[in-house]
Amino acid sequence: MTPELADRPMSLRRVRDTDTHQLLALNSAAVPAVNDLDVAELTAILGSSHNALAVVADTEPETVLGFAILFAAGADYASENYTWFSARAAQFLYVDRIVVAAGQRGQGLGALIYSGIFDAARALGTETVFCEVNLRPANPESLAFHKRLGFTEVGRQSTKNDTVVVSLLSASVSDTRSAPPE
Repeated sequence: MTPELADRPMSLRRVRDTDTHQLLALNSAAVPAVNDLDVAELTAILGSSHNALAVVADTEPETVLGFAILFAAGADYASENYTWFSARAAQFLYVDRIVVAAGQRGQGLGALIYSGIFDAARALGTETVFCEVNLRPANPESLAFHKRLGFTEVGRQSTKNDTVVVSLLSASVSDTRSAPPE
């Protein structure tokens, strides 16, 4: 997949072992929208995930501009939010995190990543994609983005000893749509 985004051709590819430090830097810059990770935690999550996608400019395929980490149903993954979804559905693809570099937001990269996520769900034979977005600390941009993609709230949960509240979201792959850039 190679759409033109902001006058630059972009592609999705699988995350590579050599991307770890870039992913860590992107993830750290996105805190508190995502939880902070050290290199060992990120490596463990990547190692147990179903898939991880990176978006790159075709002219700089080694530079990761955004990424997503995905888990299929039945994974041995102790995330509070993944566990919540697992208790309620037998088949799904879970987005553990999606991160786009701060300077690249609003240019369609998140929608490009989600097109790859929805394709991965179809390839798995599942109709449902789950994720969560923080309500506390608030992340209104991400909530609006996910709503434009067709996600709806299916629950709320307090995590991390009541320091974080999330909106638990679901999208049906057949009902998803592309979100225009902000």
